[in-house]
Amino acid sequence: MSTHLVCALLITALSSSAFAQTSLEQQAAKEQGLILYNQNKAVSAAPFLTVAAEAGDHEAQYFLGECLRKKNHYMNAEARKWYEASAAQDDLYAMIQLGRSEKNLCELSQDCPTRKKAPIEWLNEAQRLAKPKAEQGDAEAMFIMYQLTIDQDWLEKSANAGNAIAQYWMAIGEQEGSGVFLLPWKRSESIAKWLKASSEGGYPKAMMAYVAVLYKEGDMAGVRHWLEEVAKTGEQNAVSTYGAYLTHTPDRVGYPLDLVKGYGLVSLLKELDGGGSAQVYLEEKLPEIAAKMTPKQIKEANEFAKNWKATHPPLSFFPDKLSR
Repeated sequence: MSTHLVCALLITALSSSAFAQTSLEQQAAKEQGLILYNQNKAVSAAPFLTVAAEAGDHEAQYFLGECLRKKNHYMNAEARKWYEASAAQDDLYAMIQLGRSEKNLCELSQDCPTRKKAPIEWLNEAQRLAKPKAEQGDAEAMFIMYQLTIDQDWLEKSANAGNAIAQYWMAIGEQEGSGVFLLPWKRSESIAKWLKASSEGGYPKAMMAYVAVLYKEGDMAGVRHWLEEVAKTGEQNAVSTYGAYLTHTPDRVGYPLDLVKGYGLVSLLKELDGGGSAQVYLEEKLPEIAAKMTPKQIKEANEFAKNWKATHPPLSFFPDKLSR
């Protein structure tokens, strides 16, 4: 084998290794950015998402646009740039956000960005891409069509096709009066049906809503099961509620007393510093639980929290992907 060929192969191998390493770093940055974004820490998330966005990751570009729009409270030039980069890769969510930006606060300060397409053009493009997939039975595409048209039929089709988010919104819509039910209890049955289906599909918001339905019905065994299941997803309210009920502060659903596990779970909310109202709850609840514990139990609880964090998804508020 010639020296030139050996050198060429070596350079190729080294380049491939460097590319793979960079990709791993970009993916790790994206994942960290999404964790922070889902904890309502958009400002902290932006630098991490930027790493992956600049490498061309359309999902990172979309969420970076979300971070920048939320930070500035309107569709500024920087946010639009990343939405457009994502939309250029056929990201339907980015197209919808661009399509929703008809009127913005930037008009008051007269610094609106130059648009590649008008909002209606982005919405039309999203519909052009989504409709064929929806007509072929793609449940997410059906949900996208609902977002684009506000046609309830698309939402129901998506829900019937198994989209957990669509199932959740079917339930919410019926709770707010949509749909026709000749008998009042049929509405309640339908709401519970959709929430159960969405919960079984793994959607945390539906799980929490279903817990409330089961509690109202007096099904404490169901409440205990689903509250534990949703806590395992990292839903921050579920984690804190599950922990409080385990420590009987208060005892509302009949869990056996477990101070170690309960304290450990509630203490996880520390990582939400700066995200929502979790810190206020934490500062009140942890001392209340600790007053019932020995120093040894608190040490065990801290170890439990460490192990839980290593084996479960990060805490999250699970914000809607298509936020306003």
